[in-house]
Amino acid sequence: MRWPDLPPLNSLLPFEATVRHASMTRAAQELHVTHGAVSRQIQSLEKALGTTLFERGTRSLRPTAQAGRLAAAVRDALDQVDAAAREVSRRERGGPLALSCEPTLLMRWLIPRLPDLEAQAPGLTVHLSAGGGPVSFEREPIDVALRRDDFPVPETVSRAPLFTERIGPVCSPELAARISTRASRSRAECFAGLTILHTSTRPSAWEDWQRITRTRAEGAGEQTFEHFYLALQAAVAGVGVAIGPHALVHDDLLSGQLVAPFGLVADGTGYHLLSPRPPEQDSRIALLLGWLRSQAGEL
Repeated sequence: MRWPDLPPLNSLLPFEATVRHASMTRAAQELHVTHGAVSRQIQSLEKALGTTLFERGTRSLRPTAQAGRLAAAVRDALDQVDAAAREVSRRERGGPLALSCEPTLLMRWLIPRLPDLEAQAPGLTVHLSAGGGPVSFEREPIDVALRRDDFPVPETVSRAPLFTERIGPVCSPELAARISTRASRSRAECFAGLTILHTSTRPSAWEDWQRITRTRAEGAGEQTFEHFYLALQAAVAGVGVAIGPHALVHDDLLSGQLVAPFGLVADGTGYHLLSPRPPEQDSRIALLLGWLRSQAGEL
């Protein structure tokens, strides 16, 4: 059966979150996407409905009465889907383990190590999916999630620490050589003539590093990429200098594709394995956690 009058379904979650927060920025943070992605979905929904859903001020965003009614209906529908999903997703603990991992960490750290997991735990089958931000084990078809602790975690969720986050500027060896020739200058001057690379998924990365190290980084220009892995790939290609979290650049630092000319510093956050129950209550989670910690020991 088709419902031709339904609005674009992928726009409803960003819309509901925006109404609830009265802010596209907070909605983007909750959904772990960019502000631009939320804005585009809202525009798509307004176009499909043929009406304006928000009253936009200089620094304010207020849902219209129609938007409030639609958001309430969306919440009711999500609650019904949630209840139905709980009924049909009673997975046996002896089956495959569904792991959600932040996309760039998944691509640059976890996937390259999967052959070792297969060798060390041949009886463990792990199904991987990319995801970030808060996790709802009741709503999502996942068993465990690998996340950075930059959002509140409910007390009912088990948190197993893996490694602390360390960050610092990274660039190609060629750009690092240019920086080293200015070693007698201040750190701010070392970035002169270079492009500073940002990422929309962690826009405060450079600010965090500058605050921690009490350094000013002023380059010749700036460029922003939508995802972390794009900014890091641009750094490998010599486009400019990016902030590199250690786990995401560990292999490139070892291979010499990237250089961290100022080293890496702890930023006060860390990565955890989240699960709906303690690892000791599920042998699959305990096995995965042990292996992840052995890999984290290299960082």
